[in-house]
Amino acid sequence: ITGGGTGLGYAMATMLSQLGAEVAITSRKMDVLQKAADEIQELTGNKVVALASDVREPSSVKETVSECIEHIGLPHIVVNNAAGNFISPTERLSPNAWRTIVDIVLNGTANVTLDIGKRLIVANQGASFLNISTVFTSSGSGFVCPSAAAKSGVEAITKSLASEWAKYGMRFNCIAP
Repeated sequence: ITGGGTGLGYAMATMLSQLGAEVAITSRKMDVLQKAADEIQELTGNKVVALASDVREPSSVKETVSECIEHIGLPHIVVNNAAGNFISPTERLSPNAWRTIVDIVLNGTANVTLDIGKRLIVANQGASFLNISTVFTSSGSGFVCPSAAAKSGVEAITKSLASEWAKYGMRFNCIAP
């Protein structure tokens, strides 16, 4: 679960662990991750692995997925939950602010999905991917333009790979809580 140390990611990690899953949670902040992993593991008694990763960087994702496989095996469920956003009038956003949000939300989802998906294909193993979106991909919303654009891309990835990779036993869903 990317972005698994807080918020929605933490809640999903807790529920999956309560249901008996061994869980790996990732984000950039190891102190937050380890605290979350310890809390969830204490609550459920199931293994929770904290792995620092920057989803914007394919090399970081590759290393983290390899660590995940070492600890708990190739995943059967992948949750792309990492996100970033700036609440700002769009005319005030710098190119770097725009790029940062798109890199985390859209490229991060692609980096994680492609790395794990390719490994799953080689291993002849299916999996379920859950991508997190937002309701403003269809309605739009002021002050969150880069996030809306990036989450729209996440929805397109979800639909495209649901069709393309179904033959490998992979399922793709997207929710907008």
